[in-house]
Amino acid sequence: MLGALADGVSHLDGYLAGADCIATLTCLEAYGVAITRATSARGLSVRIEGRGLGGFRPPSVPLDCANSGTSMRLLAGLAAAHPFRTVLSGDDSLSRRPMRRVMEPLTRMGASIAARDGRPPLTIDGGNLQAIAYTPDVPSAQVKSAVLLAGLHADGRTSVREVAATRDHTERAFEAFGARVVRDRLTVSIDGGQRLHAVDAVIPGDISSSVFWLVLAAGTPESDVTIEEVGLNPSRSAVLDVLRRAGARIDTSVEQDRAGEPIGSIRVRSGEPRPFDVTAADVPLMIDEIPALAALSAMREGVTMTVRGASELRVKESDRIAMLARGFRAMGIDVEEYDDGFSIAGGPPAGGEVDAAGDHRLAMAFAIAGTAARAPVSVQGAESVAVSYPGFFAELERLAQSR
Repeated sequence: MLGALADGVSHLDGYLAGADCIATLTCLEAYGVAITRATSARGLSVRIEGRGLGGFRPPSVPLDCANSGTSMRLLAGLAAAHPFRTVLSGDDSLSRRPMRRVMEPLTRMGASIAARDGRPPLTIDGGNLQAIAYTPDVPSAQVKSAVLLAGLHADGRTSVREVAATRDHTERAFEAFGARVVRDRLTVSIDGGQRLHAVDAVIPGDISSSVFWLVLAAGTPESDVTIEEVGLNPSRSAVLDVLRRAGARIDTSVEQDRAGEPIGSIRVRSGEPRPFDVTAADVPLMIDEIPALAALSAMREGVTMTVRGASELRVKESDRIAMLARGFRAMGIDVEEYDDGFSIAGGPPAGGEVDAAGDHRLAMAFAIAGTAARAPVSVQGAESVAVSYPGFFAELERLAQSR
């Protein structure tokens, strides 16, 4: 998205070919952004011809965000800043997800947004925006990012004050593209009207995908796995701390910095398994990694796990609390469900058939837990992994053969 707003041509290598990321490219193309895709040694390389600040063209069709809530919320920040109508739509799952938390600040800035009971599709009439100082009710990197993207186009300085720190990839990316971002403890601000310059960057591996292999190694006795070329942003390290609390032996090595993001390797070895908790303070920095951590608890006897303060999981691609509990129970795991979390009494799974409810992270979590099961596990809806990790099952099979 920043490449599309920049002056010049950006090249991004190692771009994820998952459905969410492809949907983002397709939406940007509908705005008149010229994007060229090519294969590379790292997978997918994209060339983005930036249109400059405020340079998008009116789209002739609704923008289809598919299953990607991140795409919709961040694109809403861009749509709010352009003086024409944009309709943001998505699949059935995305159409059930709440959008009021991003609609409210963008409306305060001057956009007009219509929706059905606060859910997609969103019809956004953008225009001249005014800067605001905004404090989200719920910590959300997506809401913060949408407001900052809109703020780049607004008159004045836009500030977001968080009640708890969230992931800071957007702030780092702004700086890599030449924008000045002001950070003051839990407040981040950006001045409107700044021009962005194009960048050439290699995209690191995502820790939200890597965590499934970390859990597989942590939950399998005598395992030793090293993941290379992965992003080691400090705002994403909370999940490593939780894995250490669960008994995993983890070493990290930062080897370089690319576009403001530290890149390196993670080595994880199985250790003595221990009960662990995910607290409300942990959740904002690792909301996407919780299903994988649940798989770790389900793999090992006596590894109890309790999650609280994670009601946000109810409004993800599925109700992840309800569907996670249902899936693990189908595998013979004792799960207690709360309004804002759950407890797992430990495994290993007996086996069985589980439904991922079309949720990519649940599909991967059930598959990882299934590696420790006493009988086969069948995951229905496993094709959903294509949303974020198309090669997941091929990599799982390769790791299984190396045992």
